[in-house]
Amino acid sequence: MRFLIVTGQSGAGKSRTASILEDLGYYCVDNLPPELIGQFAEICLATTGRFEKVALVSDVRAGQSFSGLLDAMDALDAKGVEYSVVYVEAATEVIVHRYKETRRSHPLSKDGTPLQDAVIKEKQLLARVRERANYLIDTSALTTAGLRSELIRLFEGDEPQRAMVVNVQSFGFKYGLPMDADLVFDVRFLPNPYYIAELRQKTGLMPEVRDFVFSYQQTADYMTRVEDLLAFSLPLYFEEGKTELVIAVGCTGGRHRSVAVARAIGEYVAKRGFPTVVNHRDIDRG
Repeated sequence: MRFLIVTGQSGAGKSRTASILEDLGYYCVDNLPPELIGQFAEICLATTGRFEKVALVSDVRAGQSFSGLLDAMDALDAKGVEYSVVYVEAATEVIVHRYKETRRSHPLSKDGTPLQDAVIKEKQLLARVRERANYLIDTSALTTAGLRSELIRLFEGDEPQRAMVVNVQSFGFKYGLPMDADLVFDVRFLPNPYYIAELRQKTGLMPEVRDFVFSYQQTADYMTRVEDLLAFSLPLYFEEGKTELVIAVGCTGGRHRSVAVARAIGEYVAKRGFPTVVNHRDIDRG
């Protein structure tokens, strides 16, 4: 089990970090009191196999002891629990600007302490926690997409592209466009098996229908261009921060050409290393 403790400065982006980790498949708990970390870790370890990746956010806020998180880490060490600490920080002026922009109050400024002084004070109080961090992430100049890319680089190993699932869906234009489509390919110009009597009642999942569709040079030329587009655009969608990309492939009824082409696109995308799901919305209609 991979166990992450996300902590750091207020306003630096801990909750956003947790949201991105959740998209990457982590079971996340936000704002867990330090005193409960040990119990939470024991529960996760007891449910063998259920929690493979866990991340919790522990905020050191007013009213809580700043040593509580250190005590919790000491307790985890004593029990032999493996964990990593992700410390999220940002420049003082950046955090001050973020608080002014959102008009929220800093946890340490509720007693009247000026905002800048509160940010500096918290940074000093968290110094010992920062020293024990395994990963330091400075969000001063990071966009959400940039933060996501950094987390993927740190925690997704050699296959970062696995953080984006590609859903390839065939459909029939006569039944309407899929509402969640990001890319739509119209293959109604390809030769139609519907007009071949022995193929009409079959679908694009059957070898004879697929062979018919791909027996034409125009299909091969079209697939070459589609694959070139996907080779160029998939990494860019990933870098932009998408966690799911929906590719819709349509023909008239959604039973023959779109099914065969969607299946071929799915095979190509999977070979590029992306988790791929292929489904056929309208294959049983008509």
